[in-house]
Amino acid sequence: MDDNLLRFFIAAVAFATVLQALILVALYIAIRRSTAKMDALGDEIREKALPTMATIQNLLGEVRPKIETIATNVSESSTLVRNQLLRIDATLTDALDRTRLQVIRADELLNRTMDKVEDTSEIVHRTVVSPLRQLNGLMNAISTGVEVFLGYKRRQGKNGVGAPQDEMFI
Repeated sequence: MDDNLLRFFIAAVAFATVLQALILVALYIAIRRSTAKMDALGDEIREKALPTMATIQNLLGEVRPKIETIATNVSESSTLVRNQLLRIDATLTDALDRTRLQVIRADELLNRTMDKVEDTSEIVHRTVVSPLRQLNGLMNAISTGVEVFLGYKRRQGKNGVGAPQDEMFI
């Protein structure tokens, strides 16, 4: 039995070794096929992509100076615009300061004028209007005194208010 068992293990090892050899051969063949396909794909990429890359490089070579010129022009333009904006800002700031000053001056002028008008109004009231009222009161008193002295009486209306001529205007 030992002899049979030894033969069985030798046969199993031989079978496993042959099986491994077959698997290695199959892997080798599969890798060769993949390599052949990859070589063909690489050749196709070289045929199609390299001319395109060369065309792109030529285009970039032609366009690069134009792009550099555009970038230079944009840079100079932005510098000029920034300088002009600084000048405009300075001018507007100066104009706003002057306008603010003129508004303050106009406000002060208006306040002084209003103060003088009020002072003049008070002076006119004290020197002209008050004496005229007093004079008018004095004239009414004299007129009433003369009428009473001469005996003229004002005629009273029906209800005791006003003169008969006042009733005509009703």
